[in-house]
Amino acid sequence: MRLLIDRIKSPIGEVRIVSDGEYLRALDFAEYDDRMQRLLERHYGSYELVPTKNPNGLSDMMERYFAGELTAIDEVKVAANGTAFQILVWRHLRDVPLGQTWSYGELARRIGKPKASRAVGLANGSNPIAIVVPCHRVIGANGSLTGYGGGMARKQWLLVHEGVNLL
Repeated sequence: MRLLIDRIKSPIGEVRIVSDGEYLRALDFAEYDDRMQRLLERHYGSYELVPTKNPNGLSDMMERYFAGELTAIDEVKVAANGTAFQILVWRHLRDVPLGQTWSYGELARRIGKPKASRAVGLANGSNPIAIVVPCHRVIGANGSLTGYGGGMARKQWLLVHEGVNLL
């Protein structure tokens, strides 16, 4: 599989953007290149990463998001391979409204599996498309910030950037 990759600077570190030319396939932070490459290999088998500037306009959309145009990423077309359950969770993550958070239990209820909050947490943690598929908007049942693959400081920054009141 031929995948296009770009690198952009952001207020929370360098971001890697991977596209197949039509869909965003992966988005992660620079220090997690190994993790991203393992996920790509697991989901797509052999692949070639071709350095490309602004594939499909995705880099521009991400830069606009980081500059404060938060809805710039709403129309990004995404596609990620995973289990049927993971894909279901990832699809519903895009339903979490900008400026709001859901608990893992709420997300489980929204997908019709109210007892699956732990499984939802695992699927959330394997999301290969950070920010655009907003796994950072999922928090603990008690309102606490819980794990984030990009680190807790980034999760907090993203939530504040999107207008979530963390007090």
